[in-house]
This record gives sequence, structure tokens and C-alpha cells, in this order.
Amino acid sequence: MLLRSLSGLLYVVLLIVALSLNTPHLFTILFFILGILSLFEFNKLIQLKSVIPYVIFTILYAFFGYWQMAIKSDTGVDEATQILVVITIFVDLFLIKDLFSRKTIPLFITKRFIITTFYLSSGFVFLVLIARVFSAKILLGAFILVWVNDSFAYLIGKNFGKQKLFEKISPKKTVEGFLGGLFFSCIASYFIASLTNTLSFTNWLMLAIIVTVFGTLGDLIESKFKRQAEVKDSGTIMPGHGGLLDRLDSIIFASPFIYVFLRILHYVS
Repeated sequence: MLLRSLSGLLYVVLLIVALSLNTPHLFTILFFILGILSLFEFNKLIQLKSVIPYVIFTILYAFFGYWQMAIKSDTGVDEATQILVVITIFVDLFLIKDLFSRKTIPLFITKRFIITTFYLSSGFVFLVLIARVFSAKILLGAFILVWVNDSFAYLIGKNFGKQKLFEKISPKKTVEGFLGGLFFSCIASYFIASLTNTLSFTNWLMLAIIVTVFGTLGDLIESKFKRQAEVKDSGTIMPGHGGLLDRLDSIIFASPFIYVFLRILHYVS
């Protein structure tokens, strides 16, 4: 328990410090390291032994993460980013379809490269774009919403959960836990809106719903990959917690949807 607490605390402190300082180079480097480690864990899950995903991740991350700041446009958005977000969401929707319609997620070689590129690599790209193009505080708030949702979904599901949410993939998840996590995330959104002075409470409330729904789907999708690989955790880098991918699966999957929401808010405003 002590080791679990220390590893979890280190993970949380690293993210809070990197995003609170609002130093672009610091959190960009941090997420690059987290991305490489998560990609390593994911490649083990899908049995992909190739350096190509790491090369693609590095190119995408450098191109979008740094180039976005270099172009100095008023929105920080260009055609390439729009194409990337469309493809990423398209691939994510296919993963959702596979989650509900297939006993296993097909993993032929072409799809493995597509998934590593537009599910995991681009997920990290949009995390850093949220922080650099919009606000590091918004990304930190999204992480807090994930943590609140996970914590209360677990507590309420464990004590009051009866109806299974997706028993074949994640037996411990319940409908009551999901609704409890959503409820407390919505409450947390009020305090985040008050403390960060970034978005209105209404917008943070909508973000809480987006993070909870797509974060839960991301967690289920990663659970299905682990079930196919017949492993409990994606890795062992965080004692008591599993791998980094186990901690980041929700926010990785939700990141392109958060980014699109922020884009829409920008145009509306």
C-alpha cells in the first residue's frame, strides 16, 4: 500500500507541477516521455515488434507539438491538425464499434500500425496541443476530472454497484459506479471553473461529461486489449497501479474529443 501510494503520488505531482508552472517545454518533454513509455507498453499488448511506431510518434509529436507554436496564428490551428483530428476520431469510433460488436478487436498488421498512430500517438499529440494552443490549466482540469471520475466510480461501484456496465471486459465496472463518477465529476467542474478562471462553469460541466463518457470508453477499450493479451496490467512501471497506459488510457482516448470541443468554443466565442 505504501509503495502504491508513493508511485501514485509521484505521478500526480509530476503532472500537476508540469502543468501548473505553464512552461511549454517542460510539459511537452514530460508528455513525450510518457508517450514513448505508453507506446512501449501498448506495443507489447498488441505484439507489435517494430521501431516504426516510435518513429511515427516522434515525428507527429515534434511536428504538431512545436510547429503549432512556431506558426504564431491566432488560433494555432491549421489544415494538417484538422485532418489529424478527423482521422483520429474516425479510428476511435471504429474502436468503439469493435468494443460493442466484436468478441475481440481485429489486430491484423495494418490495423496495428493504424491504431498505434491514430489511437495512441495522436492521443498524446492532442494532449500537448490542448495545453499549448489553449491552456495548460485546461489540460490539468481535464486530468482532475479523470481522477475524480475514476475515484468515485470505484468507491460507488464497490459499495453500491449492482448492474454490470461491461461485464465481459471489465467485471468490476458498474452502471452505478459510472453514474456516480459522472455526478461527482460534474460537481468537481464547478470548483475547477472557479479556481482556474479558464472556462465558464457551463463549459466545464460539458467537459466533465465528455471526459467521463469518452474516458470510460477509453478505459474499456484498453481493458479489452489487455484481455486479448491475457494480462492484468499494461506494465509494471508504477508499483501497485500497473503501467502508465493503465493510468493514461482514459485521457488519451478523450483528448481529441476535448480538443474538438475547445475548437468549437473558440469559434463560437
